[in-house]
Amino acid sequence: MGYPVRVMSIAGSASGGSAGIQADLKTFQELDVYGMNVVTAIVGRHPKTNKNVHAMTMEAIEAQFATAMEQVGVDSLKTGMLFSKEVIETVADLIKEYDIEKVVVDPVMVGKLDSKLLKDEAIESLKDKLIPLAKIITPNMPEASVLLNDRPIESVEDLKQAAVDLYELGAESVLVKGGRLAGPAIDVLYDGEMITTYEAPRIDTNNTSGAGCSYSAAITAFLAKGLPLKEAVRRAKSFVTTAIEHGFTYTKAVGPTYHAAARKYGEAYKIKIDGVE
Repeated sequence: MGYPVRVMSIAGSASGGSAGIQADLKTFQELDVYGMNVVTAIVGRHPKTNKNVHAMTMEAIEAQFATAMEQVGVDSLKTGMLFSKEVIETVADLIKEYDIEKVVVDPVMVGKLDSKLLKDEAIESLKDKLIPLAKIITPNMPEASVLLNDRPIESVEDLKQAAVDLYELGAESVLVKGGRLAGPAIDVLYDGEMITTYEAPRIDTNNTSGAGCSYSAAITAFLAKGLPLKEAVRRAKSFVTTAIEHGFTYTKAVGPTYHAAARKYGEAYKIKIDGVE
């Protein structure tokens, strides 16, 4: 019997089910990989105190990681919301201790509802400790701007330059996502030698909660399956674009992407690479 490859998400738990650990595990299941998780914090706004982020202890994070590694092991790993300097440094140490090579770092900083998901003092630790361990980092435009000392990013050319400059932080490759630009949804990958653009149609919807988490989770899954990086990104973008198209909401709040969309509707977007479909 061929068992599924093993993937792990180290991220926050989003109680609404649309993002974070929940989005990652749904993505892993849809892509037929064995998903595990380490919860770094619980994100849920208390109706009386208004507190939104409830952090795990370092002991709890280390215990979750050790349990998953001892019981299962891992073929690739992604990080999402890490929240604090202490968590980032702990996670970086664990990645080095277990010699994990396929690491996807999604530098989550702000949620869809403007929840602050990374403390200011943690940004330097993210740059110095974790990003150099990554096979790929996947910042969106605001995250890339913060990592580049608040540099404005307003065009595809800005995306390309941002990817080149972020490469200097030490990751093997950089994917800067251009979802906030007008026009088609264009992302830029730089691997130290070549810039590659990925283009999909822009979906007119507000229901995009968890899209970034799901995108990086899909890349993690495809890397675990042994796909080359450029193909992993292409398939992941196709998966998440389909999920965005079929996003929905139960209330007036920003709703989730629909992870089962490609399976349920038999659709998969064709992605243009460097302008060619």
